[in-house]
Amino acid sequence: MIYTVTFNPSLDYVVRAEDLIPGRVNRTVQENIYPGGKGNNVSVVLSNLGFKSVALGFKAGFTGEQMERMLKRYGCRTDFIPLEKGLTRINVKVKAKEETEINGQGPDISEAAVAELFGRLDDLQKGDVLILAGSIPNTLPADMYERIMERQQGKEICVIVDAEKALLVNVLRYHPFLIKPNIHELGDIFGKELKSDEEIIMHAEKLQEMGAANVLVSMAGRGAILVTEDGNTYKKLPPRGTAVSSVGAGDSMVAGFTAGWLNTGDYMKALELGTAAGSATAFVSWLASGKQIAEKLEKPASEYGLNSRRLLNR
Repeated sequence: MIYTVTFNPSLDYVVRAEDLIPGRVNRTVQENIYPGGKGNNVSVVLSNLGFKSVALGFKAGFTGEQMERMLKRYGCRTDFIPLEKGLTRINVKVKAKEETEINGQGPDISEAAVAELFGRLDDLQKGDVLILAGSIPNTLPADMYERIMERQQGKEICVIVDAEKALLVNVLRYHPFLIKPNIHELGDIFGKELKSDEEIIMHAEKLQEMGAANVLVSMAGRGAILVTEDGNTYKKLPPRGTAVSSVGAGDSMVAGFTAGWLNTGDYMKALELGTAAGSATAFVSWLASGKQIAEKLEKPASEYGLNSRRLLNR
């Protein structure tokens, strides 16, 4: 089974406006509400690709109940731990001439609720996939991912981590199967602006030396680079299209890669599906459907520019 963990899920209120002018009344031209949070996004896209997963985390109040109902509507299984106080946060995402986000803080999470989550994760078994995605709310200790991975040691769980900076670096000693920084996050880890493919590969290899088995670097319009545990490096260019929204594109890439790997056990095929899923989501208003992802995957290579290709064999 695949499990996703989102410590601070949300309802995302996504609105479109002609313009956003501070200090003025701004009127929308379109409004939608979606279940949010990086792990939740991964679960939805996995469901769209035909893979069942269990979305774990915490819910609070009527917003938490609605978030869970919506996830189930999208075909996800859920096992959220209810909190006695507060509300699952609402994130406001305004798409006008520029994208603007106002993210809520979220409810306080008690030690008892955290212990309950740990207990559920302790039930994971050999061969399960655990996806840890997103930030840790400031009401919790910053080492939550480390504590989770330490408890999973020796169980042969496939752990995938999509997080930033110290949250990502600190779990490397537990040897995650895959980490997915984007190009900016990878540069931030080392305090550098990475421009060339060679620089990106070199710094991805440094993360491998620190413990990661496979490193997938998303690069928006430049596609993605994958450095694998078997000594190969691959690059995949994205299909052509007009970017509509960046929200959920990285999460979709994680879901696509996971589905591709579970389907084939082939890193190149996993990268291709991951890139197709990430691009498909970037070209639509929310998370891409299975059909939209398949359309990007099945287009002739001439419409992409280049096929997946091996850059080097180390």
